[in-house]
Amino acid sequence: MAKTTSRSARNSSVAPALSSEAKENRLIALAWDEAEKRLMDGTASNQLICQLIKVGSTKERLEKDILKQQRELMEAKTDAIKSARHVEELYANALSAMQSYSGRPVEVDEEDLY
Repeated sequence: MAKTTSRSARNSSVAPALSSEAKENRLIALAWDEAEKRLMDGTASNQLICQLIKVGSTKERLEKDILKQQRELMEAKTDAIKSARHVEELYANALSAMQSYSGRPVEVDEEDLY
């Protein structure tokens, strides 16, 4: 009973999570704490031990690193596409301005009107 009381007292003093990500991170931290406790007191199951070994493996860390780099690459590509569109728009505006300064009539696309 004392365990339940101390655990509920500890949980009631913790502020509620502000986002689902914060809540997820809190739950993960609690799960890691519980796994560590079970490893220390010798009550960890074989399944838990195997899972912890897998999570801590070099392969797992490399896969996480690759995923992170792929995400950064996708973000860079997205930024490059946005930048290219912006440059195209600037060139179009500059050409239009030069045409109006030279006295030539400016061609207006119907798409630009709407």
